[in-house]
Amino acid sequence: MGDTLRGLVLAGGTGSRLRPLTYTRSKQLLPVANRPMLFYAIEALVAAGITEVGVVVGDTAREIEAAVGSGAQFGCRITYIPQAAPLGLAHAVAVAAPFLGGHPFLMYLGDNLLKGGVSDLARRFREADWDAAILLTAVPHPEQFGVAVVDEAGGVVRLVEKPAVPPSNLALVGVYLFRPVIFDVVRHLKPSARGELEITDALQQLLDRGRPVHAERVQGWWKDTGKPEDLLEANRLVLEDLSPRRAASAQVDDASHVSGRVVLSDGVVVRRSTLRGPIILGPGTVVEDSFIGPFTSLGPGVRVSRTEMENSIVLADAVLDDVPGRIDGSLLGQGTRVTRRRMAPHAITLVTGDHCIVEVL
Repeated sequence: MGDTLRGLVLAGGTGSRLRPLTYTRSKQLLPVANRPMLFYAIEALVAAGITEVGVVVGDTAREIEAAVGSGAQFGCRITYIPQAAPLGLAHAVAVAAPFLGGHPFLMYLGDNLLKGGVSDLARRFREADWDAAILLTAVPHPEQFGVAVVDEAGGVVRLVEKPAVPPSNLALVGVYLFRPVIFDVVRHLKPSARGELEITDALQQLLDRGRPVHAERVQGWWKDTGKPEDLLEANRLVLEDLSPRRAASAQVDDASHVSGRVVLSDGVVVRRSTLRGPIILGPGTVVEDSFIGPFTSLGPGVRVSRTEMENSIVLADAVLDDVPGRIDGSLLGQGTRVTRRRMAPHAITLVTGDHCIVEVL
């Protein structure tokens, strides 16, 4: 049909399952392989030929606007759309209606990562007569998601949000395409039992009206980064595709050993250490007398000395000094300091935010 698609990225929400990191930052700006996860969503839209993108924002609007800017760095134009409260995905569509106007659009959840992008699906949607298109993937616990039942041709037969008894194991992925008929649907939508306007209910109403809703399976992988373990898994998946790179200003002494897919950014200094990829070290990171193992992302300005770690994400300006044992499967916030106590008594001293996890041998 050749319609010009607009993009809609959802970047509101409180990120409660990623606290304490999200007490001080937007969850969509948490880094995966040292890049805010929101950037991956915007880049996927631009790769699909979408240059007008609305970003729905909430309490962290100022932080997101500072990071994303006008959109020029991505090759698109960004319009920011305030949402007073996170009242459901269909509510976000209603709030964005003035920006979207009469255009079909692709909605992408800003805390989701999808290998392979959305270009092929967007192209097929432009050419087809579907009123909506969704992506699905098989999951082990479908009761935690919106669930779809589809026929052999990919047509959606039924949708239900977080069912106690799932009719299938096919969960909705955080990518949706709609034609303007969806605006009339969301205007008449009633809140669910949890007080939200559910996008699954909106899709079901399209079906009830006899409108065509198409579904395709995810090719590759998809991650909803709502929990710490999901963020770490997304980091591993992205690092798997890493291409090794060493900036001209990066310094590695002769006593260090670097193997595998390793990215050394500007100003990195490595002394008497082992780096085993895939890993990425952000600008100005210093590693001394340490082991940095696979699937680790160290943010800008991080300093690591006499410490072993792997499978972890460390945000900017953190310091790890003479940490006993090996750090594994950890998320460390910006400016965090983890050090060994060097004087008696040999006690453990902790300063943590709400919902922290501390494991001590």
